Amino acid sequence: MPERDYYEVLGVARDATPEAIKKAYRSLARKHHPDVNPGDKAAEKQFKEVQQAYDVLADQEKRSMYDRYGAAGFEGMAAAGPRTSASEWTARFGEPGGEAVDFSEFFGSFGQGGQGGGDAEGGAGIFEDLLGRMRGGRAAAKPRGGRGVEASLAIPFLTAVRGGETSIDVQRGDGKRESLVVKIPPGVDTGAKLRLKGQGEPGPKGTPAGDMTIEIAVEPHPYFKRDGRNLQVEVPVSIGEAVLGARIEVPSLDGLKSMTIPPGSSSGQKLRLKGQGVPASGGKPEGDLFVVLKVVVPKNVDEAGKRLIQEFADLVKQTPRAGLW
Repeated sequence: MPERDYYEVLGVARDATPEAIKKAYRSLARKHHPDVNPGDKAAEKQFKEVQQAYDVLADQEKRSMYDRYGAAGFEGMAAAGPRTSASEWTARFGEPGGEAVDFSEFFGSFGQGGQGGGDAEGGAGIFEDLLGRMRGGRAAAKPRGGRGVEASLAIPFLTAVRGGETSIDVQRGDGKRESLVVKIPPGVDTGAKLRLKGQGEPGPKGTPAGDMTIEIAVEPHPYFKRDGRNLQVEVPVSIGEAVLGARIEVPSLDGLKSMTIPPGSSSGQKLRLKGQGVPASGGKPEGDLFVVLKVVVPKNVDEAGKRLIQEFADLVKQTPRAGLW
C-alpha cells in the first residue's frame, strides 16, 4: 500500500506552521505510544508512522523536498524516518536536522506501572524501552529506577557559610520516619539544591532507587548578612570614635578582629576586611567582610555635656544638608 500523506498522518494543513506541526505530533505520539497501549501492534505501527511524518515535516529542507516530490523524493534515504523496526532514525534521534523530544514531558505519568508522578528518568526509561523493542531487542533497555523525591531543609547561617554536616528527617511511603545525614558544602545559599543518591522511592523489581533532592533554606544570623560571597555586619560607634577615629574590635567568622575607624567617619560608611567573608570553595574566591558604621548618639546628656557639644557645634559650624535641596 502507498504511504499516507504526511500532512494527513499528523492531521494538519499543508500550510501549517512549525508550531502546529509540533503540537499535533506531540498529541499523536502520546496517544499511540506503545507504553500507553501495551501489546497493541496497530498503535505501535501508528506511532512509527507519526514519527516518520514528523521527522520530515519538522525539518524545513526535508519538508520542501516532500512538498515538491512527495515520499518518492526520499526513496533509498534513511532520512525519511522509521521504515523498519531498526531504521536509522533511532540512531540519529536528536541530532541536528531533527528535533530532540523529551518524552518525559508527557509520559512521566505512565512510569512505574501506570502510577502518576514519574520523574524525568522514568520518562527517559520508557523511551529507551521503546527503542529496545523497535530495534528487535538488539539494544538492552535501560531499567527504570524509583521515583525521585523532594524535600526542604533549613540550616544555620554559619553551617551554610563554612560547610558541615546536618541531618534531615524524612517520612517514607510506608509511614516510617528515617533520619539521613546531609553533607553541606561550604558557601551554599538559600535556593541551593543538594542530591542524595539512592534515597528516593525504591525501584520496581529490584531496580535502583531514585534520588532525593533537598532544597536549602539558610536561617538568618543575629548580626551577619550575606551578599553573594561577601558578608556585612553593622557595628555601633560613639560620636567621639566617629569624629576622632579609633581602634575597635569587630566580629568576624573567626572571632573578633581589630580594625581602625578613620577620623571623620559617618553612619553608613563601609570599611572592608579583605578575605573575611565566605571562605573559598569549589574554585570560587573568598569573599570580604564589610563593616557598616552606625554612629550612636547618647540619649541622656547632662548640662555640662550639652555646653561642650554646643561649643563644638559653634566651632565646627557644620551644615550637613547644604546643597541637598
